[in-house]
Amino acid sequence: MEKFVLVIHVIAALGVITLVLLQHGKGADMGASFGSGASGSLFGVSGSANFMSRATAGFVLVFFTTSLTLAYMASHKEGSGSVVKAIAAKSTVVNSAPTAPAAKTDAVKTPAAPAATQDIPK
Repeated sequence: MEKFVLVIHVIAALGVITLVLLQHGKGADMGASFGSGASGSLFGVSGSANFMSRATAGFVLVFFTTSLTLAYMASHKEGSGSVVKAIAAKSTVVNSAPTAPAAKTDAVKTPAAPAATQDIPK
């Protein structure tokens, strides 16, 4: 369920970005009147602004809803809590594991360094 909501969330985010970039700013009306021709495109002069703003509002509503849903799902997930506590719990499990006793080996012992017989001049 969480993955489905996340996919819808990403699609809504891309839709908001696309629609915001496609819309004309408030100052674009003056430039369009001097022959730009972009304002009289597919939806007419005022139709495109009306359709684009409503579609943007719809995508923003879906984005906002999925954001709240994902936040709720993340906070009520099993095992949710502090990351620091989770790391500390893992480290205590690793540190509390019993260790095997060191195997006795017949290692060759190195002799101690010989005593200094010469006096080193100062």
